[in-house]
Order: sequence, then structure tokens, then C-alpha cells
Amino acid sequence: MIGPGTGVRVYLACGVTDMRKGISGLAMLAQTVLRQKPSSGAVFAFRGRRGDRVKLLYWDGQGFCLYYKVLQRGRFAWPSAADGTATNDTNENETPASATSSRAASRRPRVAPDTPRERKELDPGSNCPDCGGELRLVGEDVSEIIEMITAKLKVIEVARPKKSCRCCEKMVQVPAPSRPIPGSMAGSSLLAYVLVSKFDDHLPLYRQNEILARMGADISRSTLADWCGRAMRTLQPLIERIETRVLASDIIHADDTPIRVLDHTRRAKGLGKGVKQGRIWGYVCDQRPWSGPAPPGVVYRFAPNWKAEHVQNHLCNASGILQADAYKGYAKLYEPGADGKPRFREAACFAHLRRDFHDIWKANKSPIAREALDRIGQLYDIEREIAGKPADVRRAVRQEHSLPKLDAFRAWADQQLTRIPVKGDLASAFRYGLGRWPAFCLFVKDGRVAIDNNAAERAVRPIGLGRRNWLFGLVTVLRRSPISLCHLCFECERADAAQI
Repeated sequence: MIGPGTGVRVYLACGVTDMRKGISGLAMLAQTVLRQKPSSGAVFAFRGRRGDRVKLLYWDGQGFCLYYKVLQRGRFAWPSAADGTATNDTNENETPASATSSRAASRRPRVAPDTPRERKELDPGSNCPDCGGELRLVGEDVSEIIEMITAKLKVIEVARPKKSCRCCEKMVQVPAPSRPIPGSMAGSSLLAYVLVSKFDDHLPLYRQNEILARMGADISRSTLADWCGRAMRTLQPLIERIETRVLASDIIHADDTPIRVLDHTRRAKGLGKGVKQGRIWGYVCDQRPWSGPAPPGVVYRFAPNWKAEHVQNHLCNASGILQADAYKGYAKLYEPGADGKPRFREAACFAHLRRDFHDIWKANKSPIAREALDRIGQLYDIEREIAGKPADVRRAVRQEHSLPKLDAFRAWADQQLTRIPVKGDLASAFRYGLGRWPAFCLFVKDGRVAIDNNAAERAVRPIGLGRRNWLFGLVTVLRRSPISLCHLCFECERADAAQI
């Protein structure tokens, strides 16, 4: 099956490997985890979590070869070590032995290649401590320690001397430099630190006040809050450009998440503690899975309730393909317009469908749910192989491999519905998929469409993390600064990920 002859060493990654990784990802694992040069001519073997599939990476002298094997039944025999490496020569029939510790290899920290490095050499000297003879260099042991340069504040005094002309008495002074917030002491780097800490790292302002106090600056929470609000006005032109670009995309991912909102009018009317539930919608443009030209971006919009009118207002100027869940507020966007064509075509999410079957399998170990998970998993196996490929290539592969599996899944699901209780959770999961079957099949017809809506779910996840810290928001504030500034945090985070 594979090219190397006898005498070639085989390295087994004894832990679980993400089978979505391609040649570049596996080559990096071979270098960082297995501690071997990927182009050494050895064979590197990686096994998935379920044990029924392996990937083999091999350098044939001209380029990397990647082999992928899936077992229909059973699992691959593998060394028992939880993590680490095992080696074996192809002309020997001995059992591989674990070479490294069980946890250290997979959890070894990784730093970016451009991280500054400092070399400290511990030289034993030039003479032997026992006999006094001259020492010669035969090698060295190198280990690495990751250190952190602690952040600190500094005050920049901007002095502008006033000078007068001895001849005409004209006063001359250099104009004051501009500041991100006019009249404020906040420099651009400090302002960026506060904004990223609050809207990306989810640190409330009172915690930032304590952190800055340890650095030697007493900046009140009210001042920090004022900086956040005024920074939004400074960054508003950039935010508007991002929103325009994202909503002009032909394919938009949409999802929403709840948020507790402080509403003083409810308390004034005697309706509880004056807290109600609002929603934050995230609209994402991400063309990286099909090598599209547009950079990724997200637009966040706040609404005080879950009414459909908010979604329609958010997307009033957008059109194309909308990939979302089964929220009823999207229904009008799929209806035909005056010209007989809908403004959006619906693309469904297989992750939502799979989640229903997973919950049933986890609750009662239903064999039907297990088979549904396996069938959906076969579609995802195909998707991993075409991730990052052009749209026409993705469509051709899906038409050849995914479409027959979809047709078989549809026929099997129709058959199962006649055998299971109509009002059970399993029947509801099947009806969810069959009721929106054209939307679930759209990704086969268009290579740009993803198999799921995970792009939008990842975009709203930071909101879910942050709301644990800020408890609730204020309606008038949420309409302005925090949601807008989340655009920039997402853009910068995606740009850093692309560079790494």
C-alpha cells in the first residue's frame, strides 16, 4: 500500500489525533509531538478517537504522501500508552514500546516562531575540574523555558515649548498631537488593553481597576466605562465598514444567544426585579473553508426580545444564502418576493441535527440514534478531506460521495419513522431533518455552503462566556458600544489566527 521499503522506521502517535488535520497539521505534530523531522523518510501514523481510522504521513523524496484508512468493522490495534510515541522498523515484527511520558508530549506548550528568544549558555569552562586537562566541545543539551515580560505602565510627558520671535514678537508653538479620545489621558495602547480585556477576555471593569492598581495607576471604573463608550465613537467608521462588508456577502451564517438585560421600566411598574431577557444575534461571513477571497468577519446586533421583526430589520439589505437554525423568525426571509424569487435560500445545519441524536444516544443508548450518528459522521469524514479546497472541487466531491449517502440517509429515516413511536424524541429528531430536507441538501449543490452552522455558533460563544462576568446589560448601552466593539475583537482574533 505504501512506498517505503524495508528498514524504514514507523512512528506511532499513541494518543488521540484530530482526523481533520491535513498534511501541514500532521507534519507539525510529527515535529512538535513526536520530535522527528517530517521529511526524514520515516512513516508517521496517527489514529482517531474512535480507533477505526488512521492517517499515515510519508515523505517520498519529492513531497508528502498522505494515506487515509477507515475500517468498516473493528478498530486498529494500537499501543496502550495514553500519549507519546512508539517506534518500529518495517522489517521487524516486535511490538512497539512507548518512548515518552503519557501526558508531557501532547500538552507541550507551543509558541509562535517569531517569539523573541534569549540564549543562556552554561559553560563549564575550558579545563577539567578533576585533572585540569583541556576540554573540547562534543555536543550540548538544550532545554527551553517560557518566560513572560510583565506589563507595566509609563507616563509620556508631551512638552511643547513656547517661543517668541525677537523681531516680530510672534509666538510659535508646535500643535498638540491628536489623541484617540480628545481631552483624555488614555493613550492608544492603554485604550486597546482596556477594550480587549473587557470585550475579548471578558474582564469586568472593576477587575481591570484592581489590575491597573497593581501596576501603579488608580483609574476608576467610571473613567474606564467612559473610555469604552468614547472609543466606540472613535472606531465607528471602521465598525461600519466591517458591517457593510459582512452583510454584503452572498453567504451569511446566523445565530443568536440570550442575555440578561436591565430594564428600569419593568421595576417601576412592579414587574419583578427589572431584569428581562434580550437577544444578541451574530451574522458571520467566513469564506475560508472554500478559499474565498473575502476575509472573515462578524456583525453583532442586539434586540430587547426574540421577535422576528428584529432579524428582518438586521438583514433588510442582505440577500443570498442564509445558514441558520430552525428559528421561525427567519421564515419570511425564505418566502418568494414580488419577482417570485426568495431573498434568501435556506441552508440547514447538520450539527443541530446531530446534536438531537447525540442527546438521545447519551440518554438511552438507542441503536437507531447510534446509526444516525454514524451516517452523519460519514458526511463529516468527507468534509474534512475537502476543507480549504475551492468551491468547484468541494461540489464535485460532494456530488460523488456525499449525495449517495444523503439519499441513503433519507430512505433509512423514512423507514425508521414507520417503526418508532410518533411522539417520541427520536421521531422529533427525524422530523426536524426531513421537514427541512432541501435545506439540508443545499451544501451538496453549492460548494460554498458549509455542512453546518458552526461558524456562527463560534462567533456568539464569546457572548456566552462574557455574560457570566457582567451578569446583565443595560438596554441603552447594548445598543452602542459593547456589541460594536465585539466586531473588532473578532476581526483582530481572526487576523491573528490567520497569521499563526
